[in-house]
Amino acid sequence: MLPGEFLLPDGTPAMIWPLLPTDVQALRHAFDRLSGESRQRRFLSILGELDDSMIRQLVGTVDGIRHVALVLTVFPPDGEEGQVGVAHLLQYSADPATADIAVTVADDWQGRGVGSALVAALLQRPPAVRRLRTVVDPVNRASLTMLAQAGRLSWGLPARGALDVTVDLDEG
Repeated sequence: MLPGEFLLPDGTPAMIWPLLPTDVQALRHAFDRLSGESRQRRFLSILGELDDSMIRQLVGTVDGIRHVALVLTVFPPDGEEGQVGVAHLLQYSADPATADIAVTVADDWQGRGVGSALVAALLQRPPAVRRLRTVVDPVNRASLTMLAQAGRLSWGLPARGALDVTVDLDEG
């Protein structure tokens, strides 16, 4: 799935496009609406806010090549349109065949195909990326399921309470 317009599994019109520097306020607003549980699962700690340093890390280094970031916006016919998901794919400089992946989905849109759509779009990746390596909260079954759908999943013993997960990507 490439960025563009499509329908979520429940029929909600949606669009995926690159995260832009102009999306900073929307990103902060979306973060503010995340529950403590969602913040814990995404950042492995309960952050109180996205400070300027985090914003620079999430937005400032996006180049569309080695660091790809996408947002998913929904256009529900009987609801409020808005950004409900963001995802990043960041190649490791020491190993360009490996990339970190991170996905955040608004609480009220979890389980509705937002994360899966973002992962599918991210996996239209730079050709050099052959595996994903990321850290996942072991209770975050949704993330582990999404990663397992991308390829062969393996993980190391929990470190600091988190799993070090590697996904060997399917070809294609």
